[in-house]
Amino acid sequence: METFTSTTNPVLGSLVLSALLALVPLLVFFLLLAVARTRAYVAGGWALLAALVIAVAGFGMPVGLALLSATQGAAFGLFPVVWIIIMAVWLYQVTVLSGRFEDLRRVFDRIGRGDLRVQGILVAFCFGGLLEALAGFGAPVAITVTMLLALGIAPVRAATAVLIANTAPVAFGALAIPITTAANLTNYTGDEIGAVVGRQTPLLAVFIPLILLFVLDGRRGLRQCWPVATVTGVVFAVMQFLCSNYFSYELTDIVASLVALAAAVAFLRFWRADGAPEAAERMGAELARARAAGWSPAGEDPDRPGVPGHAADASAGTEGEAAAGLPPTAGGRGATAAAGGEGPTAAAGGGDRLTPARAWMALFPYVLVIVIFGVANLWTWGIDVPELLARSTIRIPWPWLHDALLGADGQRQSSTIYNFEWLATPGTLLLITGLITALVYSRFTDHGRYPLRMGNALAEIGRTARRMVSAGLTILAVLALAYVMNFSGQTIAIGTWLAGTGAFFAFLSPVLGWIGTAVTGSDTSANALFAKLQQTAGTTAGIDPTLLVAANTGGGVMGKLISPQNLAIAAAAVNMSGQENVLFRRVLGWSVVLLLALCVLVYLQSTPVLSWMLPG
Repeated sequence: METFTSTTNPVLGSLVLSALLALVPLLVFFLLLAVARTRAYVAGGWALLAALVIAVAGFGMPVGLALLSATQGAAFGLFPVVWIIIMAVWLYQVTVLSGRFEDLRRVFDRIGRGDLRVQGILVAFCFGGLLEALAGFGAPVAITVTMLLALGIAPVRAATAVLIANTAPVAFGALAIPITTAANLTNYTGDEIGAVVGRQTPLLAVFIPLILLFVLDGRRGLRQCWPVATVTGVVFAVMQFLCSNYFSYELTDIVASLVALAAAVAFLRFWRADGAPEAAERMGAELARARAAGWSPAGEDPDRPGVPGHAADASAGTEGEAAAGLPPTAGGRGATAAAGGEGPTAAAGGGDRLTPARAWMALFPYVLVIVIFGVANLWTWGIDVPELLARSTIRIPWPWLHDALLGADGQRQSSTIYNFEWLATPGTLLLITGLITALVYSRFTDHGRYPLRMGNALAEIGRTARRMVSAGLTILAVLALAYVMNFSGQTIAIGTWLAGTGAFFAFLSPVLGWIGTAVTGSDTSANALFAKLQQTAGTTAGIDPTLLVAANTGGGVMGKLISPQNLAIAAAAVNMSGQENVLFRRVLGWSVVLLLALCVLVYLQSTPVLSWMLPG
């Protein structure tokens, strides 16, 4: 097979024409998704076809290599991305089948003083930030959105809130791997880049809890709950700044999330919002309307609200009854949440007291998630666990593509090596978490109150996978699209075109990260694509290169909001696969507004107006 080296100006030797042509697949995807309102996997399929045609006809990539690029992207989409989603949703389903999730709702009800809006902030922002710090790659979205559903928040509102909340920690997510990646591709250290990022994104993180309040309960919720949201956002932002600049940029999100959660809980001991019962009633009514329109949570029998489905499995029926603690005609979890308290259907036992032991068992899976991910990523005492897990990775040079796709220096590219991280991936760590959780839940039933059979818990993996088919197809199409655009040179053509704007590039530099993350679903991938370009553009334009590399990371934070991969994960988790366009329209405005705010900030930081904010 002939070799191929991508260029940035293959269309009539014009960078502008090449970049505009490269934008076509993205326009196809987002127009089909937002305007034509097609299913996401349909939009992804047409966008992939457009990218393949442009790669071959416009960028001169051999047909075989273009198709092979798509297969590598699809393989990455299947594993680890789809694997992570399935395992995250399965972990939730294990807690539902056992009945423990209803106790978890009651735990957050206690912490949040019976206010669903406050609970939403604690779960989506604080707990989601902690999961992003440890796992990333969509796992925080999949886990926290199911938790918001269990609290009694309607599916679209829950998914929108989680997607917005997931922006704040992304730059330092997965132990700051986006920043580490950028450092590896430039001649700067992770500490240098992390320090600048820590002087950009925290300023936006201050406002994320306030935006969440608006999403959850409109202006009324913002007016009634802004004090706790402000405390949470400010503490999170301050700790992000301090940790990234003076402690460890890798641990930034862990510290910020935990301290912000502790600050919110402490604040709630002395302050309570007005209108909590009325807000719960409104949100419960919205959930009831969604159910009346035919929606039901993943795995629930739509004819028996609150009861997990799979009636064909006899054991599932029994466990479902015990899990839900709801009569067949109940209005769902929102009905119990509407009271703002524990209610008669709050637990399998029918309103009995939430004991410390039951609270601990409800929290157990999520404490275990933190422990397992923490050990996997941080434990080096006695045995270097991260290094041990890294050794399990199987590196597979993608057949034919690895030898045929060459860089400008004539060397084979490392990006054509598929890393099969069968043990180190967050999906496998979630599987281990779920197995331990299922085993513990099956052994400790609390006098028969929470029955769970191990066989049924394992069978739920297959049932979850079947429900994820639509989301899986979307993710495979989107990742195939990203790889074709990357390997053919379409993505770098867009970036090079934008980088040619001179001093004004300081304003546009976050847009590159935004585009890169929107396409790939990963801030890490956006940095892999554009970090070196940002450094080069900064040197050429006389702008501090670390500022632009950091801006690329920050822009990716906003791109995460509209990433088709993230949209598919959120839609699948709330059992709305195929309706990603609904979520896209909900979050697009927020993504653009936050991006513009960051663009203005970065531009001012490149001038004497705010240059004092940067490290000396």
